[in-house]
Amino acid sequence: MTLPRKDLFHLPEGVIYLDGNSLGPLPRAAVTRTAAALADEWGEMLIRGWNDADWIGLPARVGDRIGALVGAPAGSVVMGDTLSIKVYQALAAALEMRSDRRVVISDSGNFPTDLYMAQGLLDTLGRGHELRVVAPEDVAGALDDTVAAVMLTEVDYRTGSRHDMGAITRAAHDAGAVMIWDLAHSAGALPVDLAGCGCEFAVGCTYKYLNGGPGAPAFIYVRPDLAGTVRPALQGWMGHDAPFAFDLDYRPAPGIERMRVGTPPVLQLSTLEAALTAWDGVTMEEVRAASVALMETFIEAVERRCPGLELASPRDPSARGSQVSFRFAEGYAAMRALIDRGVIGDFRAPDIMRFGFTPLYLDEADVLAAVDVIAEVLETEAWRDSAYRTRARVT
Repeated sequence: MTLPRKDLFHLPEGVIYLDGNSLGPLPRAAVTRTAAALADEWGEMLIRGWNDADWIGLPARVGDRIGALVGAPAGSVVMGDTLSIKVYQALAAALEMRSDRRVVISDSGNFPTDLYMAQGLLDTLGRGHELRVVAPEDVAGALDDTVAAVMLTEVDYRTGSRHDMGAITRAAHDAGAVMIWDLAHSAGALPVDLAGCGCEFAVGCTYKYLNGGPGAPAFIYVRPDLAGTVRPALQGWMGHDAPFAFDLDYRPAPGIERMRVGTPPVLQLSTLEAALTAWDGVTMEEVRAASVALMETFIEAVERRCPGLELASPRDPSARGSQVSFRFAEGYAAMRALIDRGVIGDFRAPDIMRFGFTPLYLDEADVLAAVDVIAEVLETEAWRDSAYRTRARVT
């Protein structure tokens, strides 16, 4: 199959959707699958669905499908809970692996929730740990023998700037630290090689490029040689070796299953499982090549026609993810005006206009049509309309 494959998605008429880096659109297969999970499984099977529809196996089954997209071997990725919970699990396990060290390194480009979860965990432990947040370009230089773990998001959510996963992982290991990668803006957007880079842990969400729907469950990867020995800080019953024995004492399941916590979100995992069929027959290398081509077309056209916008993303395509960001002092109001005209991106404070490029459902004609609208909004100063200047709760 070639790209794009727009027929696989529900895309509203008259809309150019450049916000798949925040929430992916609805895959048509997900509609059918979710309806079946509701009516045929929950409705007809009732409690029998855990066995008859293998609901209990969804976290591992869907985990393997995502693992194939991020370079992880079968049996090393499991689904469940939220990304925040998975960050907590990974960092807690990493700190126990380096119990004699007290520093966690992250960067100022990391998504705030990762930093919040890290600081909350360190405060709860009360053992004198320090969360040291440095500039993205200073991570390697901040590593020494006091660092227990390095926790980074591969692609910066604001600018799209991309870390060199292999180089930083090697630097972390050279310093004796554990490496944790957040793939929220990588999974489904660009080739990832978890097995090749050797990191101990990776986490990610599934409602962005993987199109799992709002609130779709997160995933966690544990390097296979560690999966049978790491201790899960959140010892939930679904991570027990025999959950239906109902033992009063916790005994971790073998391998990646121990990173499960609570009851899996069956309906959303069913939706996600169907959404992932959009990747059948296409490689991440093909997706990446198409994404880069779209981004290069977009940057050239915007810079030529919209001189008031300043490129905030790296100019080198190899140094960015699958989004392009521009700075504009009135970025919030301008984005509201764009959305009102059918071009949907989003805004990140203080002045970032973000545009995501997902070649599963975008082509060059979409990109050029979007630039026409952006140019019109800037040339006419449509963003000055007072209707666009009141901040909504979600930007």
